[in-house]
Amino acid sequence: MKKFTKLALVSSLAISANAMAMQAMDDASLGATTGQDGISIGIGISKIEIEKLFIHDNDGLAAAGAAGEAGYGGTGQAGAIYIKGNGAGATLTKGIVIGANYDNGGAYLLASRNLADLKIDSDAGGGNPFINIAAQVSGLDINIGEIGVVASGVEGGTATSIRRGGTGQENAILTGLSVKTGPMTANIQLGAAPQGAMIKLNATMIGGLTITDLGILDNSTKTATRAAGVIHLDKIQVADANGRDLTLNQSISVIGEEGADKGYVRMVSTSGAHDSYIKGIHLGSKTASSIGDMEIQGMQTFFSPALGQYVPGAVITIRGH
Repeated sequence: MKKFTKLALVSSLAISANAMAMQAMDDASLGATTGQDGISIGIGISKIEIEKLFIHDNDGLAAAGAAGEAGYGGTGQAGAIYIKGNGAGATLTKGIVIGANYDNGGAYLLASRNLADLKIDSDAGGGNPFINIAAQVSGLDINIGEIGVVASGVEGGTATSIRRGGTGQENAILTGLSVKTGPMTANIQLGAAPQGAMIKLNATMIGGLTITDLGILDNSTKTATRAAGVIHLDKIQVADANGRDLTLNQSISVIGEEGADKGYVRMVSTSGAHDSYIKGIHLGSKTASSIGDMEIQGMQTFFSPALGQYVPGAVITIRGH
């Protein structure tokens, strides 16, 4: 779940929110109005819809072990993680729908009512030049449909379409979820990165993070007459310890090839302790009686840059095989 949440947060730097136009000012116009060179861009998109999303693993999982052992079942054949709408009659007919968070009378939108406001400057960098992009992103209302796995279709698509998609049996993993965020700011540096990372998140998400209608599926119990088991959570709220907003302190770097290491993405988070509240825990199905709510106060993670050393925060790396 943390990976999907982080994915939603990072993706929101590129997509989502409110106004109906894109406006840009060149250096001369900006200098005339503010006395400062650079480029200012306001991006407005009312809504983004994605029909389906596939992430293909082209070599699958290597065969290993015996039936019943952990990790058994690999065939080495390509499979895909998919996101799609929840089917006929469902409220979400697209895989991903992203729009503005209009809650509380627009309190979570940028004052400009834009998707994002960007301020772009290029700098000589004392001989190591770079581009600095200061970004403000509006609060988002993100709805994600069913997430599951399926065999990948034929690479290259067909004679009439580049679509590869999936084929055969689909096994759902998550029934879907909705995510609401407040406004965020980020600073991106391309070329050199004297700030220490390509992307620096250093902001407070007003109103915290809210995830609703999250269902985790267990298809191993499914039969011809019995539906897959579900752990359904009505709502998850995440905020700073003893607060209602959510602090974002994160550095995102793309690490290049070095020797046998082919490179990866690294995210270092030092946002402090958090409170979480999970409302409505249903075991077995969404309609099963709730066993109650769960509250976690002041949860703090740590990482170790050296043996026996503990630093508040977390380090997450993402790489291909």
